Amino acid sequence: MKNKDAATIYSLLVQRYPDARNSPAMLSKGSAFEVLILTILSAQTTDRAVLRVKEPLFSKYPDPSALAAADNEELEKIIHSLGYFHAKAQHIIAASRALLSEFGGNVPESMEELLKIPGVGRKTANIVLYHALGRNEGIAVDTHVRRLAQRIGFSDTDNVTVIEQDLMAAFPREQWGDLTDVLIAHGRECCDAKKPKCEVCPISGYCRYFRTLKKVHGSR
Repeated sequence: MKNKDAATIYSLLVQRYPDARNSPAMLSKGSAFEVLILTILSAQTTDRAVLRVKEPLFSKYPDPSALAAADNEELEKIIHSLGYFHAKAQHIIAASRALLSEFGGNVPESMEELLKIPGVGRKTANIVLYHALGRNEGIAVDTHVRRLAQRIGFSDTDNVTVIEQDLMAAFPREQWGDLTDVLIAHGRECCDAKKPKCEVCPISGYCRYFRTLKKVHGSR
């Protein structure tokens, strides 16, 4: 895809979802520590579910020291509704201990250091870096971003590492952080995994998936 088409797509999506980049109902609102922990917990569940445990979790464990010393059973009761709660409890306790032992209780401000924390991959690191620390180091590729990158035509692979590289090549650095937010908004509202609403999509004219559908139906 040409970069000028990518720029048009980005502009159209920003117009369609003007609040996507600044929504208060996001996991990426809060301190760097909160964003880190909530993003780790968001695996295989919805943001809405994670936000429901935010207040009870951080009222009991407000900082890395408190969470590092958490009792597993008590912590699991708080996050039980998120699924995979045994593993997630272990991950966020281990992450908090790593913050204390390796970084003086602070969330590090580089990709390299963030990736040393248990439970943290590039998606989580990118979210923390951009939303909590104001650094555009990459593009967070979640399930929505991966699906849309393939459908629209930004990437030809299912490999999230390659998808991130393809997106970084297509968009200027200053758009990387916000791109994730607007693609997620579009994935939730319009470009559903099973039934995409192509008839009302603002970018259908630039979308590989839609062009393919037109060819298929046009040949009948």
